[in-house]
Amino acid sequence: MRATARLGLYGLTLVVVFAVAGFTAKAVIDEDTVQGWVDETPDEHLAGEQGDGMDSGGHETHEADAASLGLGLAQDGYRLTDVSAPDQVGAEGELALAVAGPDGQPVTGFELDHEQEMHLIAVRADGQYFRHVHPERDESGTWSIPWEWEAAGTYRIFADFVAVGMREGMTLSTTVQVAGDYEPAPADRPVIETTVHGFDVAVEGDLIAGEPSELTVTITRDGEPVTALEPYLGAFGHLVALRDGDLAYLHVHPHGDAPDVGETSGPEIVFEAAAPTEGRYLLYLDFQVDGEVHTAPLVIDTAAGGDGTGGDTGDGQGQNEHEEGEDHDH
Repeated sequence: MRATARLGLYGLTLVVVFAVAGFTAKAVIDEDTVQGWVDETPDEHLAGEQGDGMDSGGHETHEADAASLGLGLAQDGYRLTDVSAPDQVGAEGELALAVAGPDGQPVTGFELDHEQEMHLIAVRADGQYFRHVHPERDESGTWSIPWEWEAAGTYRIFADFVAVGMREGMTLSTTVQVAGDYEPAPADRPVIETTVHGFDVAVEGDLIAGEPSELTVTITRDGEPVTALEPYLGAFGHLVALRDGDLAYLHVHPHGDAPDVGETSGPEIVFEAAAPTEGRYLLYLDFQVDGEVHTAPLVIDTAAGGDGTGGDTGDGQGQNEHEEGEDHDH
C-alpha cells in the first residue's frame, strides 16, 4: 500500500475513534461538561498549571513579573526554605521559614524596614483571613511564630524583608494547604467603605494601572473625624494591596515624613500605589488608636476614566469574614 493511502486510512481511523469516544463521553457525562472540555484549549490549561502566561484572574504572570510581584519562591539568588505550618484547621503549632542567600546558606543579617526585620503576611486565596505578623528569628536564621489556622483552604505566605547588602527590599512567597471543608468567599464587588470595631474607614482615589496612583483613606468614628491616629510601623497607617486572582503583592508607600514618637494624626492617610494591570485589588489597612491595631479590608477596581471612587461602592460593608474587622498579631 502506498504511503499516501496508508496515511489516509490512518486519518479516517482517527476520525472514527474520536467520534466514538465523543459519543461515549456524552453518554456518561453531561453535555455541558463535555462542551467545557472542548472549549478549554491546551494553552489555557498549561497557563494555569505552570504559573505563567495567564493566571486564574486573567492576568499575565510571566516568571520575571511574578518574582517582582512577590509571587516567586526565589529571586536574585534568595530563596524561601524550610517552610512549615500546621496542615489542618485548629491544630496548634508554628509557622516557620528561612531565607537562603545566594551562597545557599541561611541569611542571618537583616535591616529594619518599617520598624521590623521581617513582615510576614498570610492570606487565603480568596482574600479572606488576612494576617500581618512579625515572627522572631533564631541564631540559625529560622523565623517562627505560634500559629493556628481558622479556616481551610490554600494560603499564600509572603515574606517581606531587606537582607544586609540589598539595595532594596524583596518579597518572596509560597503556598500552604490547610485541610478541612473549604467555603470560598471571593470579593464579588468593590468595597470602598467598611467598619472595624466602631471605626468607619473609606478609601478615595483612582487606582490606574501602570502608573503611581494616590489613594486617600479617611477614618471616622460616630461621624466624627479620628485625629488620634498613632504611629504604626513608621507611619500613621500601613497598607497592603494584593491583586485579586493571583494575590500579586503591591508595594504601597505612605506620603509624608516618618512621624515622631507621641505624634498623632488623622483623619486622612495618603498612600501611593502602583497597580501593574487593570483589575480588582484587595486592600488591607492597619492603623493604631489607643495602642490597639485594627485591620480594615477594602476592595477597589482600577479606574478607566477617573471617577474618584475606584468603581461601584457596593453595599458599604467589608469583605465577608472581615465585615466587622479583625485584630491580629503584630
